[in-house]
Amino acid sequence: MQKTFLLLTTVCAMFGSLSAVAAEQGSNRGVTYRPDVTFTLRTDIGEGKLVFIGEAGAIAGKINPDLEVSPGAVVQINLINGDGATHDVAIPELGAKSDNITAKGAATSMVFRATRTGTFEYLCTLPGHKAAGMFGRLIVGKLREEAKGYVINVAQDPRSVGEPVGTRASKHLTLDLEATEIEGQFSDKSIYKYWTFNNRVPGPLLRVKVGDTITVNLHNSASSTNIHSIDFHAVTGPGGGAAVTQAAPGERKSFTFKALHPGLFVYHCATPMVAHHIANGMYGMILVEPEGGLPKVDREFYVMQGELYTTHSHHANARGLQEFSLENLLAENPQHLMFNGTMDALTKMYTMEANTGDNVRIYFGVGGPNLTSSFHIIGEVFDKVYDQASLTSPPLLDVQTTLVPPGGATIVEFKVDYPGRYILVDHALSRMEKGLAGYLTVRGEANPEIFKP
Repeated sequence: MQKTFLLLTTVCAMFGSLSAVAAEQGSNRGVTYRPDVTFTLRTDIGEGKLVFIGEAGAIAGKINPDLEVSPGAVVQINLINGDGATHDVAIPELGAKSDNITAKGAATSMVFRATRTGTFEYLCTLPGHKAAGMFGRLIVGKLREEAKGYVINVAQDPRSVGEPVGTRASKHLTLDLEATEIEGQFSDKSIYKYWTFNNRVPGPLLRVKVGDTITVNLHNSASSTNIHSIDFHAVTGPGGGAAVTQAAPGERKSFTFKALHPGLFVYHCATPMVAHHIANGMYGMILVEPEGGLPKVDREFYVMQGELYTTHSHHANARGLQEFSLENLLAENPQHLMFNGTMDALTKMYTMEANTGDNVRIYFGVGGPNLTSSFHIIGEVFDKVYDQASLTSPPLLDVQTTLVPPGGATIVEFKVDYPGRYILVDHALSRMEKGLAGYLTVRGEANPEIFKP
């Protein structure tokens, strides 16, 4: 009797949803009483997580299966409760959501029209259930080509720190930068249309000395579709150089400045809308070393934090082209955060390594364009922090976490005393779930006086 009641409830829900779809279509589009495609999912525990499992057809037995439909299709998703906990299923980006089901064996459904092409997340909206594993992908239309080996790697190598200036005299330098717009690898299976300096995000770490005279040559690639420019926070002059470097595609602009202040400074594109250019990857840093240079250390690394604003929410298995969202940029709601340009730059793509006893220095900045970073390394304490990247102020000592604003920087130094993997994070730790993490691997002998498992 209970099963009959549950089945009737499900059927009523289905027809109620279909009526809503029919109303949405309007008189010019006809009335539909049956979906074009139906998927049935069952809630369960798989691989130690809460999951959706496909019940029939091509998705049978698959955990959090991809659901593929044609644009404009009427889609029905049935959900069966297989574990006795409260669940639902929803696709927030399409405004679709089922009722909650609680009893084991209970069922519900949702019906909607796939009015937009792209990849959308389906999930259980109960608190904590997505984090526990209950999410998958609805794919409407054909995916853009996935990221392949030939897709350009835009991630900046954290070991690319340039040559220290040492004790040399001041001189005249020339810095050549190219603004490009390229499809680069964003994660294992996805790409993004980046705007870059020299095909890297962030752009190169430029290393000069206080008192140097620097000529900057900016070339906007002929393949670009937008005007680009460059604003150096280290420059004293109109727009930090941006006022005289607004370069159309194929155009070259130059200016010369004198490095008056030592420190670590951000540079970025400053063409309207400035936040859009920065978010797409047009930022980097210039290190102006003091007289006599910086003290020698064993390891130096270059790391910048950035944000991406896309039409789809963060998904570790996202595929195809991730498209820019102006709405999310203006709401300051990034779907992805990353170190050095991509999801995997400092976890899979590049290695940051040191040996026990090494003194490590990290040049850290925030491209942004919007979020402040609470920079922290799990398992380490910064021996020195050059707060706000000031090299003329006494450094802070013994610091756990340091604040870095968008368009700002810091320099941290610490001795690594114990082997292991240390994780670079923004201590606004929810951002790890959007891709923000990096690894520093320390090798050597374990000292039980420092740490004993």
